[in-house]
Amino acid sequence: MTGSSTATAPRPAPEQRRMITIVEGTQHVTRDPAEILTTVLGSCVAACLFDPMLGIGGMNHFLLAEPDGSAASAAQEERYGAYAMELLVNEMLKRGALRSRLRAHLYGGGSLRAGMADIGARNGAFARDFLEKDGIEIRHMNLGGQVARRIEFRAARGQARCRVMPIESCLDQVPARRQAPPPSSGDVELF
Repeated sequence: MTGSSTATAPRPAPEQRRMITIVEGTQHVTRDPAEILTTVLGSCVAACLFDPMLGIGGMNHFLLAEPDGSAASAAQEERYGAYAMELLVNEMLKRGALRSRLRAHLYGGGSLRAGMADIGARNGAFARDFLEKDGIEIRHMNLGGQVARRIEFRAARGQARCRVMPIESCLDQVPARRQAPPPSSGDVELF
């Protein structure tokens, strides 16, 4: 066999494409060329990783770089880049990707409000440092500034699109994370 050894996922017809929304504290890994991972970012950061040989990719979305030192619950850990980056890399490796072949795109880290500029900058710096220490090549970055971003990532192909938008529009478009129902006390109230 001659030519490139890069896996190229077939391009699905528009009606077959499925948008998978990655909300704060979540991640998704896929080989399915019909899945497009999408998110909206302000000061949060999303890392898009892919293995071009295997045709697999994933995206995470984190709120803060690292915990402030206080004990965080398992649910709270999902919000932090330290946890989110490890989780994404490990899921990729578990599915057959090789660390030496991983490539990355980084997005977000914007400054949404006065006094919050350093949160986005810290998030972006954390993600860059993490990938550099892990030896993962960063192919593209769009970090910082006073803008929001809408990201679409065709994970199986390693292709990302970043649309910059006004900060105000970000606040209306970020999907809310589902709240867990309150714990049941076992009582039943009839009315």
